[in-house]
Amino acid sequence: MADNTGVSKALDAIFFDIDDTLFSTTVFADKARRAAIDAMMRAGLQADRNEAMRELEEVIAEFSSNYGSHFDKVLDRLGPESHHGHNRAVIVAAGVVAYHATKWRELKVYDDVYEVLQWLGHTPLVRGIISAGITIKQAEKLVRLEVLEFLTPSAIFFTDQVGFSKPNPKLYRRVLQRLKLAPERCIYVGDNPTHDIDPCNREGWTTVRIRRSGRHSNEQGQTAPSYEIRDFFELRNLLREDFGLQ
Repeated sequence: MADNTGVSKALDAIFFDIDDTLFSTTVFADKARRAAIDAMMRAGLQADRNEAMRELEEVIAEFSSNYGSHFDKVLDRLGPESHHGHNRAVIVAAGVVAYHATKWRELKVYDDVYEVLQWLGHTPLVRGIISAGITIKQAEKLVRLEVLEFLTPSAIFFTDQVGFSKPNPKLYRRVLQRLKLAPERCIYVGDNPTHDIDPCNREGWTTVRIRRSGRHSNEQGQTAPSYEIRDFFELRNLLREDFGLQ
């Protein structure tokens, strides 16, 4: 809230994480993976659906979400009998197509996120992204989420391009250096307490943790965020009340 003098805090820029901040990565990923397994079964996969899902989840956990051959590895684990009489490449392709079709259909920001980003687009703030992950995948998400028009083009940063990844504080320092911004006049909004909140707190940023859902919603960091919100409407309220945005 605003201090006792009623003077608003100075603010030049606001940055956002992407995954489980602008949209529910957790829900989206679950839908896409289930759609992929269903499509593989229609294409000839001979296995129990629940077992196939468990193997896919284990492959992702062991090899990371950025591994390029998830569905091939699932077939390896299920054994040759799982695709007997079928070309395994067709089964894998069915999974890939279904996964990406779900991406086209399901990938969108929360309604409140779109409305508040649209509102922020009319403010003088620098509006940026600091996101960890493979550059082309994170860039594709921004394009598909249809929020680029509300962001400052020069303020979009992906860790692969910057050379530092979360939670390395050098990532956040480098962003501010490039844009000639002071940390005490910047906000970072993210869902991960150890990768988003802790390093920004230590660098002197104002931090906003969104705790709507997702894999990090029950985790605790070493430091407390400046603010905690459940949705972007609460973000808009605090920006109006504490930072004087209209």
